[in-house]
Amino acid sequence: MRLRNFLSVLSLVLLGLWLGAAVFLSAAVAPRVFSVLRGAELSNAGALAGAIVSELLGTINRGGFEIALLLIVISYFTTRDQKRLRRFAEMISLAIMAIMAALGHWVIAARMSGLRTAMQLPIDQIARDDPRRVAFDGLHRYSVVALSVAMIAGLVAFIVIASRGHRTNPEPLA
Repeated sequence: MRLRNFLSVLSLVLLGLWLGAAVFLSAAVAPRVFSVLRGAELSNAGALAGAIVSELLGTINRGGFEIALLLIVISYFTTRDQKRLRRFAEMISLAIMAIMAALGHWVIAARMSGLRTAMQLPIDQIARDDPRRVAFDGLHRYSVVALSVAMIAGLVAFIVIASRGHRTNPEPLA
């Protein structure tokens, strides 16, 4: 039982760290990086900010994917005595988290990078109606949705894991 409790705590710590990092990047870092660099009135402020945020987002997405896969394995062994619905909710939410993080990193971000390269100019200098810019903006929206879904799935997994009932036999008082 002690190992199971340790693995549950480890799962909560990993999910909590990832969720905190993802929320911090989304709500604080990304908007501030764009604001500061655009405030410096650089002609390529958006491209510079995008490069910084893309690197950080890559870390978040890869971390989310790896953590979700690890927790799926842990969950498989630690939830055998749990109710089917609870086990299903945990496994599905972790799978969704892994899929969305992978999609955000290896599909959406990769296509955005390809479009950035094809533009050959900083994104701020590309007309908003340019088909490459329109495609880039659409992919950006998909990226936001993918991370948001991964975060919601991670939060669901966190709640399910935190609410697990582990029966322990307390030591008798002497």
